[in-house]
Amino acid sequence: MPDSSSRFPAWLIIGVAAVMAFPFGWGLGLFLAVLIAGREFGQLPAGTIPLGLLGGLGLAFWPTIKPVTRLKLLAVGTFVFLVFAWLET
Repeated sequence: MPDSSSRFPAWLIIGVAAVMAFPFGWGLGLFLAVLIAGREFGQLPAGTIPLGLLGGLGLAFWPTIKPVTRLKLLAVGTFVFLVFAWLET
């Protein structure tokens, strides 16, 4: 069992989650554009990426979910979006 003094403060975890919200939101916005219009989505990401960023930031600051859980969700989501983007090229 880890020592309780080695835990990071919640504000630090939330700050890192807020930073992780940007690549997560970007990937979410692109995913929405591909879902709506397919691979030839044109200018659609100009509207969906800001929505994805707002969604990512909303998740980063959602008060009912533990900060560590929020950070894990954003990190895993970002990793999944990066893997799918790499596989598509």
